[in-house]
Amino acid sequence: MRALPLRLALPLLLATTASSACEGADGEDGGSVEVPNPLTDPADGPPAGNLDGNCPVPAEAGLADVSNPTTVVGNGTPESCTAEATIDAIARGGVITFDCGPDPVIITLDRPAKIFNDTGPEIVIDGGGLVTLSGAGNHRILYMNTCDPEQVWTTDHCQDQDHPRLTVQNLTFIDASSKNEPEEYDGGGAIWARGGRLKVINSRFFNNVCADTGPDVGGGAIRALSQYQGQPVYVVNTTFGGAPDLGNVCSNGGGISSIGVSWTVINSLFSHNRAIGNGGNPAQGGTPGGGSGGAIYNDGNTMTLSLCGTDIQHNEVNAHGSAIFFVSNDHSGNIRIDQSVITNNEGGSWYTQYPQISAHDDTPIAVTDSTVE
Repeated sequence: MRALPLRLALPLLLATTASSACEGADGEDGGSVEVPNPLTDPADGPPAGNLDGNCPVPAEAGLADVSNPTTVVGNGTPESCTAEATIDAIARGGVITFDCGPDPVIITLDRPAKIFNDTGPEIVIDGGGLVTLSGAGNHRILYMNTCDPEQVWTTDHCQDQDHPRLTVQNLTFIDASSKNEPEEYDGGGAIWARGGRLKVINSRFFNNVCADTGPDVGGGAIRALSQYQGQPVYVVNTTFGGAPDLGNVCSNGGGISSIGVSWTVINSLFSHNRAIGNGGNPAQGGTPGGGSGGAIYNDGNTMTLSLCGTDIQHNEVNAHGSAIFFVSNDHSGNIRIDQSVITNNEGGSWYTQYPQISAHDDTPIAVTDSTVE
């Protein structure tokens, strides 16, 4: 959304400051909580999250209670867990779980599952570590938009309302694509979420894609906008990519993308994701634009990117920020990196303070107990 001066990449800078990305994890929000992860040794791909991450998880970022589900998809057999049953359950809202038998299952959707804004306020989708949702290479998987009248307007301030509060946990999202979605809802190959709150726990995102080019489109896996009162999207124990043939791809933000949204990412992994646009933002003459934020693309005002116990490795870009692209228009944002590893990400330029992180030279970047090289 603004011109970015090209800078020469800086040499390795290892820094330690007093600020920590995990500050507050044991504080006034109820302390830290345990987050049991059923996807630490799956047979069908990399585990969910960075298994070497040991950062505490604040209570509000913990698992949702699914002991009393609103809807159970399936009756104990794989055949009973259909796309139609899944889409209908998500449309009804509340707490959704699955009973598809004892083995992992893939539910292939023939269209996006849509959140309705009047079916919460809490909406939880829990796959129990056994459920994979697929977009079959043609469809986005989840769509939530508080400002879409077709999903029911519930307030007169849709851009800043406290519901729905969507939690996805213990799930795998594969082969989703938002390339066929309307341009006004671009990005977010697997999940597009505007308004309310979004939380992602113990989940995996493999081979999800959005538009190949464009200066602002982003989020091969997730695109988030307009989170209530600027509160963060929590991402806990979650993997984006994880292997060379599983990375997520978009013009910008191979893994996640947002405008004006803060993120708190805990004990997670971004690897082998790609931002494949070309020309940056705004697009240079003769280019379609994009190509920034191999793992993470953050744009907007007054936002914080907080990483703790998180690895960002082997992501690629064509323009800026092989690991992270973070541009605060009003220069009020900040980045906190604690107990994390950012290394071996490839491509790009405009590295003003740290390699692989594109940000204004006055953006505060606090790095503690981490490797950035």
